Parts: sequence; structure tokens; C-alpha cells
Amino acid sequence: MPEFEIQHITRYIYEGPVRDSANQIILYPIKDLYQDVIKQELIISGNPPVDTYIDYYGNEVGSFTYSERHMVLTINSKILVTTKHRPLPVSDIFPSQQWEDLKRLKYVVPYIDFLRQEYFDGIEELKEIVEAEKLNDDTPYHVALRFCQYVYENFTYIKGVTTFDTQLDEIWKLKAGVCQDFAHILAEMLRMVQIPARYVSGYICTSRNNMRGEGATHAWTEAYIPDYGWLGIDPTNNCVANETHVRLAVGRNFADCSPVKGIYKGSSGHKLEVAVSVDDENVLNNNDVVEHSPISAMNSAAQKNSYQRHLEIMQQQQQQQQQQQ
Repeated sequence: MPEFEIQHITRYIYEGPVRDSANQIILYPIKDLYQDVIKQELIISGNPPVDTYIDYYGNEVGSFTYSERHMVLTINSKILVTTKHRPLPVSDIFPSQQWEDLKRLKYVVPYIDFLRQEYFDGIEELKEIVEAEKLNDDTPYHVALRFCQYVYENFTYIKGVTTFDTQLDEIWKLKAGVCQDFAHILAEMLRMVQIPARYVSGYICTSRNNMRGEGATHAWTEAYIPDYGWLGIDPTNNCVANETHVRLAVGRNFADCSPVKGIYKGSSGHKLEVAVSVDDENVLNNNDVVEHSPISAMNSAAQKNSYQRHLEIMQQQQQQQQQQQ
């Protein structure tokens, strides 16, 4: 049973004193039969109390307010998580029956939300591709895998060509992007054939397979398979997301799963630094963030995962929703 130590640091450095920093965090890994959190330590500047609740999608969400004047806000999540290998779907039901089962979900909560398609200019072109890729005798499981392979083979993984708010139109024109973009395109393809699909944020916890996004924040898609449940599929790496993928949150898209967002009162100028380390020795036993996860080093363009960069941009935009002193 794999066991992973993960440290995820978010740090805001403000140009001047700020106050009443109200934040929402989704940094609590999902707990179920295939993933369990052995230990989690959350260290936040000023030690504010954190209220938690379960949102509509089943994610554990925390909220806190750092009221005192401050120049730096650091949110440091340290977790020890175990995962189990999940058996793959067994296609022992006639494909036609599985597709009929999926048709009945379009009026069932919560699948309604995960079947809604996003309109974009290239939607008709994508529909033609989807129909060509979906063979009549395929099960939903095999269709999901084929769609995953299509995205992997036809979209180029390029860091920096998209941002957090890049629309499907632009992604489709570029035929390029990063894990966030790949996940959004795959979800759209699945929804076109009435397979509920949801966006997943989390981490890839392996340093041996040369996978894109390993050891950092990552995003992929989950498809709902009849008589099985949610199957994680990673179009960035063309693989099933299993025991080396640690899930933080699920939702319709990135906006539902943002790890950190908030508002504050004070100077508008600030710098955001994000660092993630996986499987570092003693990461849970040492509070010296800089020594074990040097943000200045991990924040360089050469080393930082592009998904993190897009997250930073999103958070910066959200932080602009503020009131001047």
C-alpha cells in the first residue's frame, strides 16, 4: 500500500500591510476506500481558527480570516496519505445495457452537473471527432480510454501557452496546453456521449516514471462507469489515475477545485509563491519550510509545474477583489 508525504505551501507577500484576509482552502485530501489520510498538519500565519464544511461536490473545504495587519501570509499543508490500487472495470455487461444505464442519469443528481456541456465555437468539430472515436460495440470504459488517448496524441503539452481562464475555444484552436486544459477537453468529450465527467485536482506521487506533473499539483478527469463508479483518467499521461494519483478535490471544472482563494483589505500589490514537495524525508517532522521546500528555488519557471503557475494567476486575480484601506 503506497504511502506518500506531501507538503504544499502557498505564500503571499504583500507590498504593504494588509488585514482581514479571508480565504477558502481545499487542501484536504479525499478520504474513501482507496485513499486515506494518516496525518495532516495545517500551519497558517497568525494561527487563525479554520472552520471546515463539506461542499456540494463532497470536498472538505476550510475557511479562515487573518484579521491582524500582516505583510506575509503562508499556508503550509503537510500530509501523510496512503492509497490502494483500485481494480479496473470489468466489462461483463452488454455495452448496450451500460449505455442505457447512463441515459437514465441525465435527470439524476449529482450527475446532472457532470453532464452539462460548455458551448464553444469548435463544438461541432469536436462532436464529429467524438462520433468517429466512439465505436458502436464499445463499452463506456473503452470509450473513455479511447478519448483519453485521443487527447494525449492530438494535443501538445506546452507550458505557458494557456492560463487558468483560457476558454475551450482557445484550447481547441491551439491544440495545446497543460494538464488543466487536457482535463477540460476530455471532460467535454465524455459529456458529449452522456458519460458523466468531473474535474479532479491533486498530485502525482512518483519520481520514477517520468510522468508529466509528477511531484507537483496536477489535474485529470474522472468518468462515471456503470456498475463501477468513478474512474480516474489522466489524459496528460494517457493512463488510468490510480494509486500514484492523490486526489484533493472534484468538481465541474478548475473553479470548483481551486486549492486557495480569498480576498483582503489593503495594498493591491503582492507576490504569490507556491511550492509542492512529495516524498521528501522528514517533511512532516520539520517546520522549517524554507529548508525542505525552498520556495525561491521551486518557484522558478524551469522547475515549477505549469498547473501551479496557472493557479497562481487565478489566485492573483481573485485577490484583486479587495477593498482599499
